[in-house]
Amino acid sequence: MALTDKTVLVTGGGSGIGLAVARCLADRGAKVAIVGRTAEKLRAAATAVPERPLHPFPCDVGDRAAVERVVEAVTRRLGGIAILVHAAGINVVRRAMAELAPEDWDRVLTVNATGAYNCMRAVLPGMRAARDGLIVNISSIAGKRALELAGTAYCASKFAVTALSFAVGLEERKNGIRVTNICPGEVNTPILEQRPTPVPEERRAAMLQGEDIAQIVATIAELPPRAHVWEVIMTPLYQEYA
Repeated sequence: MALTDKTVLVTGGGSGIGLAVARCLADRGAKVAIVGRTAEKLRAAATAVPERPLHPFPCDVGDRAAVERVVEAVTRRLGGIAILVHAAGINVVRRAMAELAPEDWDRVLTVNATGAYNCMRAVLPGMRAARDGLIVNISSIAGKRALELAGTAYCASKFAVTALSFAVGLEERKNGIRVTNICPGEVNTPILEQRPTPVPEERRAAMLQGEDIAQIVATIAELPPRAHVWEVIMTPLYQEYA
């Protein structure tokens, strides 16, 4: 489908995968709203590339009422949301079960899993009314198999996103709505700052980059509505999947 004048909502749009996706879809003619918790960061991202204007909407995706208000505001300003890309995600430094604090568990699950639910729930009524829509959730290979490096809460949250995507995709097919789960391996994004051990620059250079994920999202978004991509798994060349 052509992306010209389509309204797209991207969470986690202030940096990393979300910002790369937002810029890529804006390049292809979409009207892109970016959501994130930090207003200044969003505004800087929105104006960094003048020829690719983005529309910032500060919001914590874990706040259900705030998400609903943002979806209403985006719809009023840019039109009905045709595509949702949920890229918001966090991790914590102390992530092994023996040291994971309950409040960190709650925070990771709230942003990564409940945030995805909140955003999907808010956009689905409009998509059902339009009999069309695409939702792309950025999960992780840690949402396919548990990785010790990723940590307990992150793995649990991403397994939840993976299951949520498949379940909603099954339910909403009859309404013309497609749900895609993207499961990347290591990606060079700011979330690496939460690694227990600093990541060397040469390792970062060999990882997937946000632009790599963005190209996949754009390709899926431009497919005809009859084509449903359920899942994409991609890793840097050095990383094993199984």
